[in-house]
Amino acid sequence: MGNILIQNAEIITMNSNEEIINGDLLIKNDTIQSIGKNLIPSTDDIIINAKDRTVIPGFVQTHIHLCQTLFRGQADDLELLDWLKQRIWPLEAAHDEESVYYSAMLGIGELIQSGTTTIVDMETVHHTDFAFQALAKSGIRALSGKVMMDKGNEVPLALRENTAESIQKSVDLMEKWHGYEHQRLQYAFSPRFVISCTEELLIEVQKLSEKHHLFVHTHASENRGEIAIVEAEKRMRNIVYLDHLGLANERLILAHCVWLNEEEKLIIQERGVKVSHCPGSNLKLASGVAEIPDMLKRHISLSLGADGAPCNNNLDMFNEMRLSALLQKPLHGPTAMDAKTVFRMATIGGAKAVGLEDQIGSIEVGKKADLAILNLQNFHTFPSFDVDPISRIVYSATRADVETTIINGQIIMDNRKLNTIDQNIVLKEANKSIQRLLKRMKKNPIA
Repeated sequence: MGNILIQNAEIITMNSNEEIINGDLLIKNDTIQSIGKNLIPSTDDIIINAKDRTVIPGFVQTHIHLCQTLFRGQADDLELLDWLKQRIWPLEAAHDEESVYYSAMLGIGELIQSGTTTIVDMETVHHTDFAFQALAKSGIRALSGKVMMDKGNEVPLALRENTAESIQKSVDLMEKWHGYEHQRLQYAFSPRFVISCTEELLIEVQKLSEKHHLFVHTHASENRGEIAIVEAEKRMRNIVYLDHLGLANERLILAHCVWLNEEEKLIIQERGVKVSHCPGSNLKLASGVAEIPDMLKRHISLSLGADGAPCNNNLDMFNEMRLSALLQKPLHGPTAMDAKTVFRMATIGGAKAVGLEDQIGSIEVGKKADLAILNLQNFHTFPSFDVDPISRIVYSATRADVETTIINGQIIMDNRKLNTIDQNIVLKEANKSIQRLLKRMKKNPIA
């Protein structure tokens, strides 16, 4: 690692005062060392002239499925449970080591190219070690874990786990990968959702999370059919059941939370549970519109995620920000989700969700150098005169405007060229992998 001096930039800090500074930014090793005007370069500094460029904190996406990136376009126009049973579970069951690796690389490349520097990722049942290998090689910051599934109907046999085996494999992966490269990679226990997990498994996950101080990442209350199954089985709603097991606490990240009642909102609010809002996925799967303005009023921890490529069909935070803002306006008025609120969810809100707000999510001296440099000198972002820079990013910018992505002080993408991923190889192997999976999928029996 060396020093990087970014000069002459518009810097959107997202610090406590949400300052926007015109000046320079010096990175030393993996850390932001100074921010100011006319910083003097050293002889060994890498200098980036960012005149007419905008520097932002790297986006933090709190719900991603890298193992599903290969399935993009394979499961369109279905609602959640049909989407899972007819397409996603059979495809996941068909995965092999190589396909998991290239699915992860395909997704990571897309994320980095669109300015995302940290993700919370949920893998499939098998071969998760190969997803971690991709995460390690790519340079992205991540919390990830193998999905846990020891229960369920219409689940391929290859995805049905023994409870003890599911737990042991998760612990083995935790011991191997948690804390990799000075905590750049962390482990998160990942039970799929209540429908897919026995009570025995969920209780053990709660104990392991508490013992090792690790996050639990799961889905909840995404779809009304899912909720009806949980209520029929457990005689209580999703969040109430998770709270009953001791899982509802500040280490729980819940994806979706589209259909919550008052009791569930209070549990989330009082226990410090984190909610990952996934508007693109919720629309495509016809799941519904989450009550985000109400959660904001309750000061619930909110962040954004694209979910997986087959239910979105991209992993683009610009798309999620814009959707998140626009969705609520017809329901709650034009100011319900303003640009700054949404941008906060995409940056420092995501950092808070993963307990890293003292390290990432804003551009401040002493924090990790996770950031993106945007070129907003384009037809679709002009005129720029007297326009709020954050509104310009949320409502006008696109992922194609990201020129440079820096993670942990490393230039991971420079002038839209990836430095840690060979794009040509990944694209070629992705096509080979999905061909192999589609053939294999037809042979997998359903339990």
